[in-house]
Amino acid sequence: MSDKPDTAAPDFKNGFAVTQLQDGGKVAGRVDDEEAVLVRSGGEYFVIGAHCTHYHGPLADGLVTGDTVRCPWHHACFDLRTGEPVRAPALDPISCWRVERAGDKIYAREKLPEPKPADRKITASAAPKSIVILGGGAAGLAAADMLRREGYGGPITMLSADEDPPVDRPNLSKDYLAGTAKDDWMPLRSPEYYTEQKIELVQNARAASIDVEQKQVTLENGKRYGFDALLIATGAEPVHLEIPGATASQVLYLRTFADSRAIIARTAKAKTVVVVGGSFIGLEVAASLRARDIAVHVVAPEQQPLERIMGPEVGTFIRQLHEGKGVTFHLGRTVKRIDDRTVTLSDGSTIDADFLVLGVGVKPAIALAEKAGLAIDKGITVNEYLETSAPGIFAAGDVARWPDPHTGDRIRVEHWVVAERQGQAAARNMLGQRRRYDGVPFFWSQHYDVAINYVGHAEKWDKIEIDGSFDKDCAVRYMRGTRTLAVATVFRDLESLKAEAAMERSA
Repeated sequence: MSDKPDTAAPDFKNGFAVTQLQDGGKVAGRVDDEEAVLVRSGGEYFVIGAHCTHYHGPLADGLVTGDTVRCPWHHACFDLRTGEPVRAPALDPISCWRVERAGDKIYAREKLPEPKPADRKITASAAPKSIVILGGGAAGLAAADMLRREGYGGPITMLSADEDPPVDRPNLSKDYLAGTAKDDWMPLRSPEYYTEQKIELVQNARAASIDVEQKQVTLENGKRYGFDALLIATGAEPVHLEIPGATASQVLYLRTFADSRAIIARTAKAKTVVVVGGSFIGLEVAASLRARDIAVHVVAPEQQPLERIMGPEVGTFIRQLHEGKGVTFHLGRTVKRIDDRTVTLSDGSTIDADFLVLGVGVKPAIALAEKAGLAIDKGITVNEYLETSAPGIFAAGDVARWPDPHTGDRIRVEHWVVAERQGQAAARNMLGQRRRYDGVPFFWSQHYDVAINYVGHAEKWDKIEIDGSFDKDCAVRYMRGTRTLAVATVFRDLESLKAEAAMERSA
């Protein structure tokens, strides 16, 4: 992907007329040979890098709110003044240039330096002497990263049960599984990052217990790690099914980098695969395997895929989209047994398959927290600061059940971006900042060339309102009375951003 700007685009170094830009407006252009965007907000002007540092989304198509700009693809948020990534999924800053107004024109001058942790002030009394992060996923890495960005200089230890360093998990079922993302794209940070930031990353570290009183984590190998503050970010584990007749080599799951590599290895000689489960993960696996020209059969007990999460209308659209790409659905059915290559379904029908991928949901990894005596309620109970029932111990990501100001309920959400943002919030609160977590849940799901963006949280709704058509562009609103609980969009990125901002204001 080239970052070379269009030479016909305006060069902000040569000036741009202020009369051509309304408040909240954006203009794509360049500064010499770098792509850039000129933004006007509240009577001020900013020149920033053109692309989000997450997946390279075009910030010129994003949303300006106050002194920030939000990426249209996955809702990363950047500070217009400094370029700092205010909220995940972006972890790296964008470029910023000093702006000067002369007459009726705005000029981009020299590039501004990146903000440094040394600019932050942390009082010794507020900072923990040492921090342990239990988990090597989205929440854990985002927390460690934010601790250093906030200027924390104490020891940080990440204990990860995974054999790989933190990776871009959403890509495991999307581009990586489809074969369009390389291995070296997957790690969220380079090995040098952990050394430079003095973050001790311990892999294959399986925790056996948490001692709340002694403030210690003990691993299965007997090694102990003391902490002054602890973040539990152990994530979730795939739900396993016992299928009569199945061997371990026939049934695969997708949660880790190793899992995705194992599926790819099996595709080398496979012609037909059965995906069990009509969830997002199952359908993304189906789309990726079709990209490898493998015949895919999806078996699920629902009448439509995703019906429970997004309603029958979206489910029908997604099913038809996959059917148009050659996926065969067996809905209202389950897998009864496996005999060699023959997969028998609950209605007696059979499918000849090389192997199965199960995507029937996950369960939060809360056994350690429960054993330690922490409050549990369908997850680890946390307050608005993401702190558990034990002072100094926080939880974030798939395990955390928090008071959501948008719905008024306690919720637990299994979304990548939510996990990252909670990790960032927990990090700040471990440093004594006491900022309540009030983020609006967000996730995206990719199906071939169609992306679904979803903001909010709607476990139950009274009605669904659909504006537009799925084959062109649309917005689906999930309502409780007159209140919008969630909005799903297809090809309406800006509307998704505006819906998120509106929910934030209503909290």
